[in-house]
Amino acid sequence: GGMASMIAITSVYYFIAARIVLSVGESGNFPAAIKVTAEYFPKRDRAYATSIFNAGATVGALIAPLTIPSLARYFQRLGIGNGWEMAFIVIGALGFVWMGLWMVFYNKPTQSKYVNAKELEYIESDNSDHLTAEEARKDAIKEDSQEPTIPLWRCFKYPQTWAVFFGKFLTDGVWWFFLFWIPAYISDVYGFTSDSSTAQMLIFVVYAITMLSIYGGKLPTIIINKTGLNPYAARMRAMLVFALFPLLTLFAQPLGSVSYWWPVIIIGLTGAAHQSWSANIYSVVGDMFPKSTIATIIGIGGMAGGIGSFLIQTGAGILFDYAASINMEFFGFVGKPAGYFIVFCVCGCGYLVAWCVIKLLVPRYKLVK
Repeated sequence: GGMASMIAITSVYYFIAARIVLSVGESGNFPAAIKVTAEYFPKRDRAYATSIFNAGATVGALIAPLTIPSLARYFQRLGIGNGWEMAFIVIGALGFVWMGLWMVFYNKPTQSKYVNAKELEYIESDNSDHLTAEEARKDAIKEDSQEPTIPLWRCFKYPQTWAVFFGKFLTDGVWWFFLFWIPAYISDVYGFTSDSSTAQMLIFVVYAITMLSIYGGKLPTIIINKTGLNPYAARMRAMLVFALFPLLTLFAQPLGSVSYWWPVIIIGLTGAAHQSWSANIYSVVGDMFPKSTIATIIGIGGMAGGIGSFLIQTGAGILFDYAASINMEFFGFVGKPAGYFIVFCVCGCGYLVAWCVIKLLVPRYKLVK
């Protein structure tokens, strides 16, 4: 028994260590992706481009639970370990294939053989509305070589950095809370275990609805075209719309007594609003910071989101245990469901609070020089 628990404890620590290594590699992914959208798209198109690659992450999350268990079972039948080891290796190897493609095909627009003069003119249209393609190319090369990076600690002097920090800190945790707790919620409140076909169907529907976020990136562009507002003002208007959708989560629990589909649909819509919000916050960085500093600011935002996520996950776990142990009552819900309702209320209001904080810190569009 002692030996078994020793191995179990060690393997948990090994798992945590592996997860840390994974996250170190993973954390570079989003800052790099945002920097690429800033290099390849004018400001009015960036949120849409971001929401497309953001949706790619959601597609991955949709495909993973449907394919990885099958992969593991396949290798187990072949007698290769317990099956999951090989599944890890296959998924890990895909990352190297993807990286290889980037190394071969990616170059800045000014140096890429896949970008023609007309496209470059469009990419550079923010800075050079009246320049020819050749002048735009020269201008972009000059800008790339001259632009100094703002050092990390200096970034914290700007209210724009804090706007991104709180915009992520107050909202990322909501997304991770729903992602992490939805299987437990479906099981705790409705009694479906996570490997039951109903639970899998419900989780699939949540992710499928989240895919609506692809259209979320389009909203600022539509607002710009209709009103002629600057990209930041249009983005803030769009983000206010997205901040209202999570308020629906206040009704998720009460409507759950009618049917378990209601909370699932509402959580899906909140997820879509979150991804749309997220795509626009990332683009706000591109609006306000020089290209050389974009990845740094996205990194700071990612860290803020991580801290917020850690706090809400830990707090929710403690609250659920406490609610169950004292049979807590909250608006007619008792025990764990009462705990869920409290966290849903916090999640529902987070986006509006974040929007107000951003608006207070950066009332009008201001470029960081």
